[in-house]
Amino acid sequence: MKFPVRAITLDLDDTLWPFPPIGARIERVLDDWLRERSPQTAERFPIAAMRELRNRVFADNPHLLHDLSALRRLSIEVALRESGGDVALADEGYDLFYAARNQVEFYPDALDALHRIAARVPVAALTNGNADLQVIGLAPLFHSQVHAREHGAAKPQASIFLAACERLGVAPQETLHVGDHPELDALGAMRAGLRACWLDRGDHAWPDGEQRADLEFNTLTALADWLDERGMSGEE
Repeated sequence: MKFPVRAITLDLDDTLWPFPPIGARIERVLDDWLRERSPQTAERFPIAAMRELRNRVFADNPHLLHDLSALRRLSIEVALRESGGDVALADEGYDLFYAARNQVEFYPDALDALHRIAARVPVAALTNGNADLQVIGLAPLFHSQVHAREHGAAKPQASIFLAACERLGVAPQETLHVGDHPELDALGAMRAGLRACWLDRGDHAWPDGEQRADLEFNTLTALADWLDERGMSGEE
């Protein structure tokens, strides 16, 4: 398959690092904090109940689905309010959430491959999540970043992919989007006119009847190798 790759847009969660361990850490950190700062809230909303409350808050606020930070803070606020706690603690709780959220453990292949890829083509982070590349320490490897909360719409909406291409200064058909989710990443990118690489981390099956991605790998190393074999532009 011959096509140019002049830039890459890259998903973060479950592409560079697995999110489930982060989610579990967040739950433990917030539970420990509530037990100390608002015991009545911890009693009313232990970890499992807090998870249910978070799902309820997400379901009740579809207008905020592009802004996971706002939804997380709102979840803490609702838990405090419904348990008779001090709602003013919500900011403190969110700060703890944010710190725990940005403690990541990379997939074994991710860091070395990311360095190799970023040395070849400009890379833009494109995420529905709220990872902070500055806090994580990856910002120097990225040309730019586009977050759903700032853009105002989330993947798989075409506009967020096109916004990333515009920021990169590269046409969509010469931009390769890389991510783990078939619908949110690969199919969303292709519908927006980008090329797509599905990074199959084993968490999702490809939807029946859908056009396959331009590239399919199960490690980021394989993508770095593909770019190396084709030179700087990614052309065959």
